[in-house]
Amino acid sequence: MGVLPDTWTWLTDGSHWGGTGGVWHRLGEHLSLTATCLGIAAVLALPVAVWLGHLGRGGALAVNLSNAGRAVPTFAVLVLLTLSPLGAYGDWPTIVALVLFAVPPLLTNAYVGMREVDREVVEAARGMGMSGWQLLRSVELPLAHPLLMTGVRSAAVQVVATATLAALPGGGGLGRIITAGFRTYDTAQVVAGAVLVAALALLVEAVLVVVSRSLDPMRGRATG
Repeated sequence: MGVLPDTWTWLTDGSHWGGTGGVWHRLGEHLSLTATCLGIAAVLALPVAVWLGHLGRGGALAVNLSNAGRAVPTFAVLVLLTLSPLGAYGDWPTIVALVLFAVPPLLTNAYVGMREVDREVVEAARGMGMSGWQLLRSVELPLAHPLLMTGVRSAAVQVVATATLAALPGGGGLGRIITAGFRTYDTAQVVAGAVLVAALALLVEAVLVVVSRSLDPMRGRATG
């Protein structure tokens, strides 16, 4: 049999889906790790990017510094953190590495979105007597929403794909299926694990697109 038929056979075998090492359990671990890392990265990056974009100062430096971090491979960061004292604290090396990986797209897109808000609209809002907080909440954030959510989607998909590295230091997630396949020379299992990760990334992207559209503050105004 070929790789694709073998992969399909592996995926449709119910014994591979149940139990502590099954697909459903690994999927739960993967989603939990992704949500944790994305949440921490969003809390760290989005307020800074939005505020700097609102002020119009210091954002370019912050974006360049965060983008410089992309030059460092996530796997290298994970290895260094695992070998450091932080390695004694369970999944924290993986979480820190993935958070550092997720910050640049969140920071960059949120800052660019804030700076690309039409300046004439901003000045008109100021002329109407809006305070800085009112301007940020009612004008800049709604107009920056599409690019901000693009950064969230990009970071989420990247974290889903990269979270497979958690399996290397013994963590959970769908990466454990891939590494187990490598250990047993089971090509079908390796491919099945990769397919599951790709499918999850596409699903997360689709869900976030729907969420972005449903939460878009400008949607009702555009229709009107």
